[in-house]
Amino acid sequence: MNNKELVYIACPYTVGDVDVNVKNCFDAAAEVVKLGHIPYPPLWTHFWHLMEPQPYEYWIKFDEYYVSISSVVWRLPGESSGADREINQAISLNIPVVYSLDELQQKLGG
Repeated sequence: MNNKELVYIACPYTVGDVDVNVKNCFDAAAEVVKLGHIPYPPLWTHFWHLMEPQPYEYWIKFDEYYVSISSVVWRLPGESSGADREINQAISLNIPVVYSLDELQQKLGG
Protein backbone atom coordinates (compact mmCIF):
# COMPACT_ATOMS: atom_id res chain seq x y z
CA MET A 1 0.00 0.00 0.00
CA ASN A 2 2.89 2.34 -0.73
CA ASN A 3 2.08 5.88 -1.85
CA LYS A 4 -1.58 5.50 -1.03
CA GLU A 5 -3.30 8.49 0.51
CA LEU A 6 -6.20 8.36 2.97
CA VAL A 7 -9.13 10.39 1.66
CA TYR A 8 -11.84 11.35 4.13
CA ILE A 9 -15.24 11.82 2.49
CA ALA A 10 -17.20 14.59 4.23
CA CYS A 11 -20.83 14.27 3.19
CA PRO A 12 -24.43 14.88 4.20
CA TYR A 13 -26.14 12.22 6.27
CA THR A 14 -29.38 13.26 7.95
CA VAL A 15 -30.45 16.16 5.71
CA GLY A 16 -32.35 14.77 2.74
CA ASP A 17 -32.74 11.07 1.99
CA VAL A 18 -30.42 9.06 4.25
CA ASP A 19 -30.32 6.14 1.80
CA VAL A 20 -29.27 8.43 -1.06
CA ASN A 21 -26.68 10.10 1.15
CA VAL A 22 -25.18 6.75 2.14
CA LYS A 23 -25.08 5.63 -1.51
CA ASN A 24 -23.41 8.89 -2.58
CA CYS A 25 -20.77 8.47 0.12
CA PHE A 26 -19.96 4.94 -1.03
CA ASP A 27 -20.01 5.96 -4.69
CA ALA A 28 -17.37 8.57 -3.83
CA ALA A 29 -15.39 5.93 -1.92
CA ALA A 30 -15.40 3.75 -5.04
CA GLU A 31 -13.94 6.66 -7.04
CA VAL A 32 -11.13 7.03 -4.51
CA VAL A 33 -10.33 3.33 -4.87
CA LYS A 34 -10.28 3.70 -8.67
CA LEU A 35 -7.67 6.42 -8.20
CA GLY A 36 -5.56 3.93 -6.25
CA HIS A 37 -6.05 5.45 -2.81
CA ILE A 38 -7.80 4.58 0.44
CA PRO A 39 -11.20 6.10 1.19
CA TYR A 40 -12.69 6.69 4.60
CA PRO A 41 -16.45 6.88 4.04
CA PRO A 42 -17.74 7.86 7.50
CA LEU A 43 -21.25 6.69 6.69
CA TRP A 44 -20.13 3.09 7.07
CA THR A 45 -21.04 3.64 10.72
CA HIS A 46 -24.68 3.96 9.57
CA PHE A 47 -24.80 0.17 9.34
CA TRP A 48 -22.95 -0.39 12.59
CA HIS A 49 -25.34 2.02 14.32
CA LEU A 50 -28.31 0.00 13.04
CA MET A 51 -26.94 -3.05 14.84
CA GLU A 52 -25.50 -1.31 17.89
CA PRO A 53 -26.93 2.18 18.42
CA GLN A 54 -24.66 4.66 20.15
CA PRO A 55 -24.94 8.35 21.06
CA TYR A 56 -24.16 10.84 18.31
CA GLU A 57 -20.89 11.91 19.96
CA TYR A 58 -19.65 8.31 19.96
CA TRP A 59 -19.65 8.31 16.15
CA ILE A 60 -18.27 11.86 15.94
CA LYS A 61 -15.09 10.69 17.69
CA PHE A 62 -14.47 8.22 14.83
CA ASP A 63 -14.91 11.01 12.29
CA GLU A 64 -12.63 13.42 14.14
CA TYR A 65 -9.88 10.83 14.35
CA TYR A 66 -10.04 9.91 10.66
CA VAL A 67 -10.14 13.53 9.56
CA SER A 68 -6.99 14.14 11.62
CA ILE A 69 -5.00 11.38 9.87
CA SER A 70 -6.28 11.98 6.35
CA SER A 71 -4.16 13.35 3.53
CA VAL A 72 -7.11 15.15 1.98
CA VAL A 73 -10.81 15.70 2.74
CA TRP A 74 -13.31 15.50 -0.12
CA ARG A 75 -16.48 17.49 0.64
CA LEU A 76 -19.49 16.17 -1.25
CA PRO A 77 -22.33 18.57 -2.11
CA GLY A 78 -25.27 19.08 0.19
CA GLU A 79 -26.25 20.70 3.44
CA SER A 80 -24.53 19.17 6.44
CA SER A 81 -23.45 20.77 9.69
CA GLY A 82 -21.41 17.63 10.44
CA ALA A 83 -19.53 17.76 7.13
CA ASP A 84 -19.01 21.50 7.61
CA ARG A 85 -17.51 20.77 11.04
CA GLU A 86 -15.19 18.19 9.45
CA ILE A 87 -14.08 20.74 6.85
CA ASN A 88 -13.32 23.24 9.61
CA GLN A 89 -11.30 20.60 11.45
CA ALA A 90 -9.34 19.76 8.29
CA ILE A 91 -8.61 23.43 7.64
CA SER A 92 -7.44 23.93 11.23
CA LEU A 93 -5.04 20.99 10.76
CA ASN A 94 -3.83 22.26 7.36
CA ILE A 95 -5.31 19.23 5.60
CA PRO A 96 -6.31 20.07 2.02
CA VAL A 97 -10.03 20.15 1.21
CA VAL A 98 -11.40 19.48 -2.28
CA TYR A 99 -14.93 19.78 -3.63
CA SER A 100 -14.94 17.64 -6.78
CA LEU A 101 -13.47 14.48 -8.25
CA ASP A 102 -11.39 16.59 -10.63
CA GLU A 103 -9.91 18.56 -7.72
CA LEU A 104 -9.23 15.32 -5.88
CA GLN A 105 -7.41 13.85 -8.89
CA GLN A 106 -5.29 16.99 -9.17
CA LYS A 107 -4.49 16.97 -5.45
CA LEU A 108 -3.50 13.29 -5.51
CA GLY A 109 -1.55 13.64 -8.73
CA GLY A 110 -3.78 11.21 -10.61
